[in-house]
Amino acid sequence: MTNNDYMLSIEDLTVSFDGFRAVDAICLYMDRNELRVIIGPNGAGKTTLLDLICGKTKATSGSIKFKGKELTTLPEHGIVRAGVGRKFQTPSIYENLSVFQNLEMSFPRGRSVFGCLTFRRTDDVLDRVHEVAEQVMLTDSLHLEEAGLLSHGQKQWLEIGMLLMQDPELLMLDEPVAGMSVKEREQTAELLNRISRNRSVIVIEHDMEFVKRIAHKVTVLHQGKVLMEGTMDQVQSDPRVVEVYLGH
Repeated sequence: MTNNDYMLSIEDLTVSFDGFRAVDAICLYMDRNELRVIIGPNGAGKTTLLDLICGKTKATSGSIKFKGKELTTLPEHGIVRAGVGRKFQTPSIYENLSVFQNLEMSFPRGRSVFGCLTFRRTDDVLDRVHEVAEQVMLTDSLHLEEAGLLSHGQKQWLEIGMLLMQDPELLMLDEPVAGMSVKEREQTAELLNRISRNRSVIVIEHDMEFVKRIAHKVTVLHQGKVLMEGTMDQVQSDPRVVEVYLGH
């Protein structure tokens, strides 16, 4: 496979903050429709890696290619337009708007100032809202007047739905099940398995039971470097991983 055949190919990616290498010459290759989980102890560089991919942080050196297109030279909005969606740890939804309005506002046409002024609730928007609401298990809550009344787990699903409205080809989620009930975690595992059938997904997660249920492949980071990659079984039985992470 050439590097352009991968959905995402990261090579020798490095970022230094005042001489400290938070991400240190990372190489990572990801296939289309792959669900990759990144694990590692605190300070391993997991969130920084997502920050680099979505352009929030600029790389010191190295390359990030998405479908063969270099991302390190693009601004954040250019990376979103290229098809990369990112969800942060805390849900950022419009709590005083309805669930329907949160999804509707995330439709690509509604995102620019001009788009907001000329936005019309056309059939394609309605169809997309209903389709995404069903995907993220919020059909029954669509007309809840304030999204702030949703449970913590449902807020996380709504934010995933807001990203899905843009139909990204790469979706990145930072600790999506933190603070969720056991049942919500199970439902989120099913949700992520569904949405990775037609897009690539990167998840940062600490909950090993959850990782087992979703990961096609696991990448372990330690001190800004890739310690190892493999299936969950391979990762869990690797003595280096046990030493730096699972043993703690």
